[in-house]
Amino acid sequence: MIEFVYPWAFVLIILPLAVTLFAPAYKERKSSLKVPYFARLVDVTGEKPQSGAVLLNRNNLQRLLIAFSWLCIVTAIAKPEMIGAPINQEKSARDLMIAVDLSGSMSVEDFTLPKMINEVTSDGNNSNTITDKKQHINRLVAVKQVLNNFVKGREHDRLGLILFGDAPYLQAPFTDDITTWQALLNESDIGMAGQSTAFGDAIGLAISVFEQSNTQNRVLIVLTDGNDTASKVPPVEAAKVAAAHDIKIYTIAIGDPSAIGEEKVDLDVLNEMAEITQGKSFQALNSDELLAVYAEIDKLEPQQFDSLSFRPRVSIHHYPIALFVSIYLLALFVVNLRIRWQLIQQTAQKSSDGVTHD
Repeated sequence: MIEFVYPWAFVLIILPLAVTLFAPAYKERKSSLKVPYFARLVDVTGEKPQSGAVLLNRNNLQRLLIAFSWLCIVTAIAKPEMIGAPINQEKSARDLMIAVDLSGSMSVEDFTLPKMINEVTSDGNNSNTITDKKQHINRLVAVKQVLNNFVKGREHDRLGLILFGDAPYLQAPFTDDITTWQALLNESDIGMAGQSTAFGDAIGLAISVFEQSNTQNRVLIVLTDGNDTASKVPPVEAAKVAAAHDIKIYTIAIGDPSAIGEEKVDLDVLNEMAEITQGKSFQALNSDELLAVYAEIDKLEPQQFDSLSFRPRVSIHHYPIALFVSIYLLALFVVNLRIRWQLIQQTAQKSSDGVTHD
């Protein structure tokens, strides 16, 4: 399919016709002979004297070539483009922010993973085998492992990362570079944001980051293992502001509800926050439950896409230009060949006349 960027340029096709009709004829002066008996010659021949110029006349083939060449020039000015087949592109329609608690209580080693042992086989190769024994890891290590698996399946989402302790910090703005996001998560460590838990302030920071995004589907996943003790804005009030900005919050409690003090998780507050924002609240006491939580979130928040369809456009205006140049060069070649042929004939005629005279 071909389209023209400047279709109005085809109005120029009538320009040569307008010049032919309204512009004065082109006259070319040529040398002439002067004779002393010009008046007597006029009387004898009966011809009327004309001005010393002749009009150039073209044959039909020349007119056709000139018209076709002008059509090529006008077509190039109109800039034809070849329109390709439609191409559909999909991009993520959602921004997903993950807030991770780095308070001191995340160092508690109450998460378990299957223990891997390294065995040497009979052929001398090493192999990893899963045993019934469990290895204990701290809460942050468990969160990192499960998060890394979680984000691998969300390669089309734009991910952000907030780390919070005494205060929240934006570790990674929204990005579709999953590898960089994982590197920034893995570099985080317990206590690097302080020992307390500023849960509500982390939600406030997420709201401000979401406000700089144009995506309407906004999801915040918050992982915490303790009670809010350092926020300037209570978590429930922050959740109300998040709901006003169409942000859905999923809260994940990874602490022990039976604990006391700062390490105690206020499940009632987490449930209320999720309910206010039309999200959901989860509780994970081990790595298996945490993995199940993310699987559930995958079901609740399937990936959404904005489709963008476009047709590739390739300019082909150089083709009529190349055709015009080819016609011009071919015409020059034919004219030059014709002149040479006439010269050869004239030379042969002179030679034959000389032989006959002798």
